[in-house]
Amino acid sequence: MSKSLLSAFNIDIRKSRGINKKDYDVFTNKDLLDRFRISILENLSDRVDVDNLDKDALIEEVKVALEGYEVSNEERLYLYNLIDNEINGYGPLTELLAAKDIDEIMVNGCDEVYVESNGRLIKDNNVSFINDKHIIRVVQSLISETGKVIDVNNPMVDAILPDGSRVNAIVPPISLHPTITIRKFKQNLVDMNTLIGNGTLTPYMAEFLCAAMQAKLNIIISGGTSCGKTSLLNTLSNYIKEEDRTITIEDSRELSLRNGHVVSLETKNDIYGDNDITIRELVRNALRMRPDRIIIGEIRGEEAFDLLQAMNTGCNGSMTTMHANSPKDALNRLETMVLMSGFDVPIKNLREYIDSAIDVIVHMERMPDGKRKIVSISEVDGIQDNELIINNIFDFKIDKVLDDGTIEGKFTLNKRIPNVLKEMNRKGIRVVDYMFKKNK
Repeated sequence: MSKSLLSAFNIDIRKSRGINKKDYDVFTNKDLLDRFRISILENLSDRVDVDNLDKDALIEEVKVALEGYEVSNEERLYLYNLIDNEINGYGPLTELLAAKDIDEIMVNGCDEVYVESNGRLIKDNNVSFINDKHIIRVVQSLISETGKVIDVNNPMVDAILPDGSRVNAIVPPISLHPTITIRKFKQNLVDMNTLIGNGTLTPYMAEFLCAAMQAKLNIIISGGTSCGKTSLLNTLSNYIKEEDRTITIEDSRELSLRNGHVVSLETKNDIYGDNDITIRELVRNALRMRPDRIIIGEIRGEEAFDLLQAMNTGCNGSMTTMHANSPKDALNRLETMVLMSGFDVPIKNLREYIDSAIDVIVHMERMPDGKRKIVSISEVDGIQDNELIINNIFDFKIDKVLDDGTIEGKFTLNKRIPNVLKEMNRKGIRVVDYMFKKNK
């Protein structure tokens, strides 16, 4: 809080520091607050260039609007900050979007704003909205440059902000209150050393996954929401050879591949539903684009069959992420997705097809302390008694959970020599042989 603002609104800093109110409770008369907001913005837009509005002009406009009303100095400052953020940012979310230590922002209602910071989900009582209409206006401001709309006829939107952050919003009638979920774009892309330093995996595991990328093994990264799947996918993509022609396919662009030969495709959702372009259509088209690898941001439906087909017909080194609670659950979901695509395939044949397509499953979890970890790296190793066999190569075992939620555990390399090691050797990749020599 600047000294000029404090003096402009006659606020005693010694008293203001003793105030311990939630943001929503500072200006209790929400109808009056909304009238002030509308009046000030309309007056400013009629008389001045809002884009070049200086602080003194805004302070004066707030003072003029409040003449004749009994409003506390604290409420005056609140209104000033509200208008300032409306003009120069994205309303109440302005500071949260600028904060480097916040990864996700979740708005469930006017007084229900949550943020994820350093792996912890907390309610932020310093941020609030006037009413539901205010939330919708902020959504409209967020997506204004994307060409997308949100209203009663189009009550859901998924958009990418200019800085790469992903916005999802839902409004009535399909939700009780407007809700916003923002996954902020990380300016500094995570690399393997960062993941090792964070305790996501060990150097052994990192070396194994890099070798798997060099050997062009087909990899699925599974796990729950916000467990780090996309970050790992981005990190592994750094180990794709420059000459490999890689096609990426996503609903909303989150992948940031750094190798030279990349073609990025993105689905299209027509607001009238007539000209949608789906993941499945893009996968089919990608097969005609002479890909060396296909990377799908996330599979969740019929496109699973087309990805398996690509993996089985020359697109080795392809990758995707999917939501699942375990490696076994990932394969079960994969089966379900293929069957949903309308193919009448006997289960035995389908499982043989999956076995020949998928080499490695990397499963991630978000721990109770908020940290993300790779809890297993597994291989798909044939069929026994008509069931797909999954053998873990690396595991993470939890020893105990401390009172503050901190996890204590250890990563282990299992004794069994994985069959994918033979595939690596066949392609001349022997950098991880030493890990398994003691197991021979």
